[in-house]
Amino acid sequence: MTRECEFLVVGGGIAGVTCAESLAICRPNASILLLTESSIVKSVVNLVPVARYLHSFDVREKDVSEMEATFETLVDELEHINSKEHWIRTITGLVIKYRFLCLCTGGVPKLFCGQIADPFIIGIRDTDSVLELQRKLTGAKDIMILGNGGIASELAYELKNVNVHWVVKDAHTTATFVDPGAAEFFHLARSELHAKDSSPVTAIKRMRYSENLPREQASKKGAALGPDWHRTFDLSGASGEGDKCLPKIYYKSSIDSYHLDGTSLKVQLRHEDGTLEQVTCDFIVSATGVLPRTSFTCDSALKFSEDGGISVDEMMRTNLEDVYAAGDVCTAKWPAAMHWFQMRLWTQARQMGSMAGRSMAATSEGETVYQDFCFELFGHVTKLFGYPVVLLGRFNGQDLDKDYEILVRCTRNKEYIKFVLQRGKLRGAILIGDTDLAETCENLILNGIDLEPYGDDILNPDIDIEDYFD
Repeated sequence: MTRECEFLVVGGGIAGVTCAESLAICRPNASILLLTESSIVKSVVNLVPVARYLHSFDVREKDVSEMEATFETLVDELEHINSKEHWIRTITGLVIKYRFLCLCTGGVPKLFCGQIADPFIIGIRDTDSVLELQRKLTGAKDIMILGNGGIASELAYELKNVNVHWVVKDAHTTATFVDPGAAEFFHLARSELHAKDSSPVTAIKRMRYSENLPREQASKKGAALGPDWHRTFDLSGASGEGDKCLPKIYYKSSIDSYHLDGTSLKVQLRHEDGTLEQVTCDFIVSATGVLPRTSFTCDSALKFSEDGGISVDEMMRTNLEDVYAAGDVCTAKWPAAMHWFQMRLWTQARQMGSMAGRSMAATSEGETVYQDFCFELFGHVTKLFGYPVVLLGRFNGQDLDKDYEILVRCTRNKEYIKFVLQRGKLRGAILIGDTDLAETCENLILNGIDLEPYGDDILNPDIDIEDYFD
């Protein structure tokens, strides 16, 4: 069995779908095939500009049949690539000949115990893994969460009827995205909400995920979860009637060992000072990030980065001829701009997918295309605990050593604003709440405006810096 196409995109997540959609715009008459393991794919909808180069968007789950009007789709799994002869083979034995190939296979949960299957350890990554969590929660009274990113943070506070033991390696929570000040802002807000037994007044406007997935997809690897994923699922344990308990947090700790004792897990934690503590739980949720998913074989050696991702240049090209990669599976190896760095987020998956599509389309017609300006400035828009969050530039002083200063403005339960300044110039910012400062901060970072003359007044609440620097 064989098929042919000019452009073959592997992966039904944001990067893959965006790549295929970009190709359909740039080359509307070309044959484009999207190969995906799941019949449910993720698509970007309601793209809204937050600043000149920064966008928020909703994520919609679609059946692959809905994409047929734009490009061809096929539900199957990549098994082998023959880059010299320009064809791939799927696990069903289908051979697909291509002119250009883009790998957008995403990532798999990075489990603390390695990638060995363990019924008492769940890696949260996609809708199916959350459904598994839901099933296990129905009989659970104590669970342990390991991780300190967005998924772990939301999960720790959203679980009901279950005692939560939250193990983080850092001195504060949600360290993947925010600093200790912002973590305390969230903690106080959630504590007060818990006391009032109410929900944040901020409306959730993003797409929610349906758990009514086709039964035949139960064993497939779906695309990653997005913001507000927990709003659709009933995350209730077996110890009460709808009560939310604040998690018990173990700072600067890690799991040293664990073993099964009857029907429960005995987990030994190691704290920073070397002391050990034993905790009993029903199972462990590992939310410690992802690893690039490269389970296929190839006739020629792909070049990989130190983190296991496929190395790509500024045009999203790999070291193999006519083979591109985008999203979580790849690692950016071009000289990074001053204010940009890679994080495996949906925002960058969309940007990389779009760049790969435009790059392949230009190459197919012998044209030259330049890297998108979005790679000049790191930007990410999300929601945490019901609050809108905007991250810009070196928002936590990444790669700035200690050569920077921080200005913070915080209004309890309303806003948290942090500026990272280096030699008088804004290098990054964290904006939590409805601050309306995203575009202003974007311009200040990109234009390199000297803010030293304004001193601490730059965040004076009586001064409208948005209007001042308009």
